[in-house]
Amino acid sequence: MASDLSHRILAGQSLRPADLVIRNARLLDLVTGSIDDTDIAIVGERIVGTHGRFDGERVVDAAGRFVVPGFIDTHLHIESSLVTPLEFDRFVLPRGVTTVFCDPHEIANVLGAEGIAYFVACAEASVMDIRINLSSCVPATSFETAAARLEIDDLLPFLDHPKVHGLAEMMNYPGVLSLDPGILAKLEAFQDRHVDGHAPLLRGSALTGYLAAGIRTDHEATGADEAMEKLRKGMAILIREGSASKDLEALAEILTADTSAFVALCTDDRSPLDIAEEGHLDAMIRRLIGRGCPVHHVYRAASLSAARIFGLRDRGMVAPGWRADLVLLDDLEACRVSDVVAGGRLVERALFDARPAVAPVGLASMKAEPVTPEHFRQPAVGPTCDAAVIGVKAGLLLTARLGATLAVVEGEAQPDLGQDVLKLAVVERHGRNGNVGLGFVNGFGLQRGAIASSVAHDSHNITVVGTNAQDMAAAVNGVIARGGGFAVADEGHVVAALALPMAGLMSVEPVDTVIHDLEALVAAARGLGCSLLEPFLQLAFLALPVIPHLKLTDRGLFDVDRFAFVEG
Repeated sequence: MASDLSHRILAGQSLRPADLVIRNARLLDLVTGSIDDTDIAIVGERIVGTHGRFDGERVVDAAGRFVVPGFIDTHLHIESSLVTPLEFDRFVLPRGVTTVFCDPHEIANVLGAEGIAYFVACAEASVMDIRINLSSCVPATSFETAAARLEIDDLLPFLDHPKVHGLAEMMNYPGVLSLDPGILAKLEAFQDRHVDGHAPLLRGSALTGYLAAGIRTDHEATGADEAMEKLRKGMAILIREGSASKDLEALAEILTADTSAFVALCTDDRSPLDIAEEGHLDAMIRRLIGRGCPVHHVYRAASLSAARIFGLRDRGMVAPGWRADLVLLDDLEACRVSDVVAGGRLVERALFDARPAVAPVGLASMKAEPVTPEHFRQPAVGPTCDAAVIGVKAGLLLTARLGATLAVVEGEAQPDLGQDVLKLAVVERHGRNGNVGLGFVNGFGLQRGAIASSVAHDSHNITVVGTNAQDMAAAVNGVIARGGGFAVADEGHVVAALALPMAGLMSVEPVDTVIHDLEALVAAARGLGCSLLEPFLQLAFLALPVIPHLKLTDRGLFDVDRFAFVEG
């Protein structure tokens, strides 16, 4: 390392050629907002020179393109891209995302520590810098049937791995506030590390108590007033724009020159369709700039602020001595990425081809037995019945508690397509008890058929919504037959499907194949009348009993506000 350090010092003084030089760049200064014409010299994985002219063993002509620091996604679940971490690396790194903080919460809920170990192995092999925050809430609650349980003793063996950064989103805020011993043990172990938050709608003294546990960030704020209270209390806000939860429009106003040091960006759960069509963090950046947020403060939130909030002291600026994570842009305000440098290496196909392979895991995680239409019969008494209905709104994970009067035919409550009230079920798929939770949902718009998914946060049982029991059974059995995934059924047959055999969450195919199959699935769902742009991601959150207000698990209808099952 001494020779590398000497090389860096000499190259910074133009006394020795650098390894790589980005020539004729227009560098955005995140401190002042100025744009400076310069070369950028790199030795190894470090920047050694800016604001001058340098020679290098390899020279890339920026030809007047803009240069900004590599983007940092501060909270995401790679599993939601439906591809493996190494395929995600190949897919997203060329869009300028050079560092991500990943919570392998989804695979951990299915496979436990084995899932975390798989993600750590992928992080070691990836070109992108994947940092792991260890999953804090597996299972998320005791109100659903999960496959795995992670206590503090399961997490400690990973603690000193260089790719492990901290503790992931502490979703069980009631457990924090009520001093749950298992939760406190995890928080105690990470008091000198980063602890991610997850506190939707938490305000006042409850928020204060939650923050007193050393929790520092939140990606669940859905309104500016909520976000500002959290900022005032020292909590960094991670503006989220995923595929199912879209909070950018509501939170754009909080990103100002005064707050940008305490605001960062995240995607949480983003569909491969959205990534391919719109982008990743680059899409967020151009939309924030389009909303009038100051340009260099948006790029600061996407890089330097993110690095500082999470304690990474080596990245987030394009300056001598800093990690060489750079994004070259054809257009600054449109955030149009043309080249990326990650850890001092120009991102090219050869980098991805040189990565070691990591064997897939969880290929036998589907333990559910086939179902019949009888599983989805909802008994009721009288000519009509009053039913609680989960209300879904596109772009929000928060659900409403609605009600509907439904017809009863031969002792069974019926869906009402005129009111857009459909049948909803959650089928336990880990081979523990065979539970089937039943309910009703509004907001999908189906006029016939059913759609089902084994991606169902956080325990990842099979969630299905449909107009009739026959198609619901066909869709669920289509998912089971594929070892997990998505299925659309009509007239008793699967008409479109995507296999996700890795833990029932991820494909083993290239992302282009996944996108093709997903496009066909969405088209099939829309052919049944579905009105949601992201029906499968929206479906995935209907069984998550930690986000208000009404959810359905395999054990029944759950009132998140009361943290109790709905009676009757």
